[in-house]
Amino acid sequence: MQIELIKMVIVKKSHIKLPKIEQIKLGNRMTVSQLVSELGKAGVMGAGRISKAADIFEEMIIDKRNAQKKAEGSGCKIFLGVAGAMVPGGMKNIIIDMLKSDYVDVLVVTGATLTHDMVEAIGFSHYQGSSCADDKELFKQGIDRMYDSYMPSAVYSHLEDFFRANIEEIKKAKNIKEFLNVLGKLVPKKNCDSILSVCYDKKIPLFCPGIADSGIGLMVYNLLASGKESNKIKVDVFDDLREMMEIAWETKKAGVIYIGGGLPKNYIQQAMQLSPNPAVYGIQITMDRPEHGGSSGASLVEGISWGKMNAEGKFVDVICDATIALPLILAAVKERVEEN
Repeated sequence: MQIELIKMVIVKKSHIKLPKIEQIKLGNRMTVSQLVSELGKAGVMGAGRISKAADIFEEMIIDKRNAQKKAEGSGCKIFLGVAGAMVPGGMKNIIIDMLKSDYVDVLVVTGATLTHDMVEAIGFSHYQGSSCADDKELFKQGIDRMYDSYMPSAVYSHLEDFFRANIEEIKKAKNIKEFLNVLGKLVPKKNCDSILSVCYDKKIPLFCPGIADSGIGLMVYNLLASGKESNKIKVDVFDDLREMMEIAWETKKAGVIYIGGGLPKNYIQQAMQLSPNPAVYGIQITMDRPEHGGSSGASLVEGISWGKMNAEGKFVDVICDATIALPLILAAVKERVEEN
């Protein structure tokens, strides 16, 4: 098919039926939506994919809202998976904006995301640093580095104080989802909004299957390692999976958005695989590559072979740093859907 198309282009230019690439034009005082739409006129490479992602995301939200207006239960339910250093990268309020705007129905994150979220909630900050720093010197100064984002390692003792002070409430949790719900209720709100507290307040299902693999996990381990029977926290990790599967099974139309990949992506994807209705919309923002066969770099259409994605769906893989692509996409979508 591709060879025949090339022959057609070479033999007779007038036979070309493909959309023409329009050169991007920048205007004075352009809005983000206008800029992203202009990227769509070019329609290829990274520019075209960011524009397509905004179009698909907009369609998800309109689909969801139209069903709500008609009091139907078949509107799009949006699953968001977040991996990577999003809070140290300044993306926390972007994620919170999506939650508060009702653009997300189910959130799956890494334990690191929630740890950094809690760090800011208890009054600490992340700082602009340098990727060229002397890491031995940073260690001496008590600074943890995530590329060029810094965090004081002293945050861990304060996190431990938080968990110790709230152990009686925390140990009531029966599964990870309940555990996160308790944290969302208890985490301070005076310093800033947090992902945990917003999910708790808005009753958005929040899952973190790899919670033990994080600073929060270390804090809980320290409590268990103290040897006090009163500190025992027993959390059923498989019970969360039951809840996630029930949500996916009851979803008539699903849209998935993946920031990075890893465990959050796979947790949602496997739920889609066993759901009678695989995802019909999909956006993935990743810097990973597909050749090594890992989930984080796998294209969304690859999920069709597993029954995770609908063969007739609308999907796009945006190969870009999420701290660049996500704000552009969300700002464009907000401008469009909130005007209507």
